[in-house]
Amino acid sequence: MAAVTVDDILSDLPLGFASLILRPGPAGAAIERFLILDADDETADAGGAFVLLIGVRGRSALPALRRLLRNPPPVVAVKGSREDLAEAEELLQTAGTGLLLVDPGADWDRLLSIAKDRIQPPSYQSEVLTLLEEDLFAIAQTTARLTSSHVVIEDAANKVLAYSTVSNDIDELRKASILARRGPRKYELLLKDLGAYRELHRTRLPVRVPARPQDGLRERVAITLFAGERIMGYIWLQETGDGFGPDVDYVLTGSAARVSAELIRYRNQQSVHMREDRIVRILSGPAEAAASAHSEKIPAEHPAALILIGMSDAQSQADDAALKHGELANLASIHAAAYKASAVVGQFNGDTAVIVPGLQSAAVEPGLRTLAEAIVRDARKHLGISPFTAISPVVPNLLTIHSATRITEALLACVATSPDAAVATVDDFEGEILFREAVTNFMSSPFRHRSLAALLQGDAELAETLRVYFEASFDVAECARRLALHKNTVYYRVSKAARSTGLDFGNPRDALVAMLHLQEWAAAHNDRSGRK
Repeated sequence: MAAVTVDDILSDLPLGFASLILRPGPAGAAIERFLILDADDETADAGGAFVLLIGVRGRSALPALRRLLRNPPPVVAVKGSREDLAEAEELLQTAGTGLLLVDPGADWDRLLSIAKDRIQPPSYQSEVLTLLEEDLFAIAQTTARLTSSHVVIEDAANKVLAYSTVSNDIDELRKASILARRGPRKYELLLKDLGAYRELHRTRLPVRVPARPQDGLRERVAITLFAGERIMGYIWLQETGDGFGPDVDYVLTGSAARVSAELIRYRNQQSVHMREDRIVRILSGPAEAAASAHSEKIPAEHPAALILIGMSDAQSQADDAALKHGELANLASIHAAAYKASAVVGQFNGDTAVIVPGLQSAAVEPGLRTLAEAIVRDARKHLGISPFTAISPVVPNLLTIHSATRITEALLACVATSPDAAVATVDDFEGEILFREAVTNFMSSPFRHRSLAALLQGDAELAETLRVYFEASFDVAECARRLALHKNTVYYRVSKAARSTGLDFGNPRDALVAMLHLQEWAAAHNDRSGRK
């Protein structure tokens, strides 16, 4: 296992929890263990340890720190302010020991837990699988309790994932399934012959399978676990006494939704690329990006870029949206790794994000566009979705990548409403981004042109005519055509607006004021229309 460094631990800490104000010297950087000490400990051997110095803060930590330096540790974590620890910082710097300044309100247990996970890491896959099994067994037990039945949850290959508490009321099929952790072949064929699987694949509703005493089978009801059109498994209920109650279909439908969500979450978590905190941390600021770069061995000194990948509102609200997000991130990670092995892929504010570090120069836009186009093309072909992408300006290095976040999000919003572009850079929408920024700033301001605001609020027909008149670049004939009006009607309404407000729409300043008000009116009008 690779040696653990303080950057590995720092990269896992919540933002604002602690800051590394003194980096360890090269000779003492590797961390082999953790050690909790209080101010009165006289005998501790701190070599190779990540030390948590508890019970003291600021200058009062100096005596304990001096004792520690008999065998200096790689790093010491202390609570307090940087001003109070100035002398300690000088003392530790001489010894080559790092100083981690912990927020006074932070929880030592949280820091210890994170440090332990890094220094003595569990298997991520087995940990996630254990959590999944715990969740599925809990759902199976609850479903059994609500339906007075025995419950088995299977994957698509009929492997048993979880089951409710075993009782004396289960038939031979359930006993054999639980012992072997999959349905016996004999019974699988029997259920297929009865048409159970054919019906399960045809519907999203619960399916009844009558009892067959001659084959040792009790009555069953089952439901398929879907993610969109994909079958992820089944839930089987076997009656254990007086038959199924009237609400069994309702309960089973709810259980299926819960199990499907857990299976999707588990599948997404199998990829380390889906760890949202890696993306969020790198985009949070230079200190966090530096810690992540050091921990993940990401080149930080070369130019870098950010690619955001969005999905339409309809696709984001579909039944299989969570699965599609995971699949899109996995697809993007494969393309990104082929382009640059150190690329980082994950989720950021609901979108898929790709950070591409280690670029050889700032003149790499054609390559980044090709990468984005490949992701969009393969997502359409293999995932059945139509994503859109925004490519940030190239920044000087990874430590400044956070500065590109806002403009890339603004660019993505422009691409989302464009009927033509699926991949774009700032050059493609620079004017639109600035215009939207101006509208956003205007809408956050309390100031309005009183007569124009009142006119737009009180006369929707006139407001719509003005909006289209401006969109048609003040072309009366084109405005009349779009609204199916006579040109004189357009002339009348525009003149009425000018007289009522005192604005001259031929004056650039007055036209800008009117356009900002019209954008605000259109946004509010669309919101109201959407709610009806």
